[in-house]
Amino acid sequence: MSEAPASQTALVSFRIEADPPARLDKALSRDVPEAATLSRTRLARLIADGAVRIDGTPETNPKARVAEGALIEITLEQAVESHIGPEDIPLDIVYEDDDLIVVNKPAGMVVHPAPGTPSGTLVNALLHHCGDSLSGVGGVARPGIVHRIDKETSGLLVVAKSDKAHQGLAAQFEKHTVERHYRALVNGVPDAADPRLRGLRGVAFEAGNILKITTQLARHKHDRQKQAVLFEGGRHAVTRARIVESFGTPPVLALMDCWLETGRTHQIRVHMAYAGHGLIGDPTYGGKRKLSEKALSPAALAGVQAFDRQALHAATLGFVHPVNGEEMRFEAPLPQDMDDLLCVLRG
Repeated sequence: MSEAPASQTALVSFRIEADPPARLDKALSRDVPEAATLSRTRLARLIADGAVRIDGTPETNPKARVAEGALIEITLEQAVESHIGPEDIPLDIVYEDDDLIVVNKPAGMVVHPAPGTPSGTLVNALLHHCGDSLSGVGGVARPGIVHRIDKETSGLLVVAKSDKAHQGLAAQFEKHTVERHYRALVNGVPDAADPRLRGLRGVAFEAGNILKITTQLARHKHDRQKQAVLFEGGRHAVTRARIVESFGTPPVLALMDCWLETGRTHQIRVHMAYAGHGLIGDPTYGGKRKLSEKALSPAALAGVQAFDRQALHAATLGFVHPVNGEEMRFEAPLPQDMDDLLCVLRG
């Protein structure tokens, strides 16, 4: 008989947001931090097992009511995944101290191991670089990981090296006080004068032609790899975006500065696609669109058609240092593939 894997506990804590659903299990499903990756089924089991506390009191009834602002604490038993080990993978380190490290992740790198990607991840590289100095809050599979960006998205990530830093950073992400700006190349040029956008539910424009998209997001009913826009259920999501530069005569593409009020899976990608301005190269949300041969040069058309990932880069990351209280802000230049494409578009 093989020996059962060792286990350890991790604590997930958060507060219930405004207008909670009537049932505890539904409220937890809506508000649990995304980084915890807890399905509604697993949450139901955790409630039944007495692993959920509301304001310090265990609750085992999934139909119990929960109030806005209630402190939820979930104790997780996690198996130690000993196969995850250090790998000598180069890291683009933007900043590092005893409590945290900021890295510029390349497109194509997965953040943490998963069944389909057991190695070659950012976590493997961090284990080699940091040794035992990563926060254990995320468990063995995700040491130090506070937030994620998609595999084919490049850009900035902050990783916790101490548990105190992990808890402090997680609280900032939960409160939506972390500054996160992305550069995205999209189809079309969002315009406040566009009657189609003006009539689209959840879409508004703020002063300065800033596009604001407010919806709920949840897993797609028929494709579990995708997110879908909803207006009931799901998780609250707000994206803002403004035009940095447009391309074509007439303009048919735009470089956007997108920033997050919330941080949900695929949020920018699904929100921009919902608004009719999907990202160039996005295979999941329809980034392939026929472009006018009159609007762009043959070289520009070829460059757009050959771009084989979502054109999205996490360019700016700002937060308060969770240990010393210092205001921190980092910027990462566009990766070579996006920069090359923009050069071609500029002619």
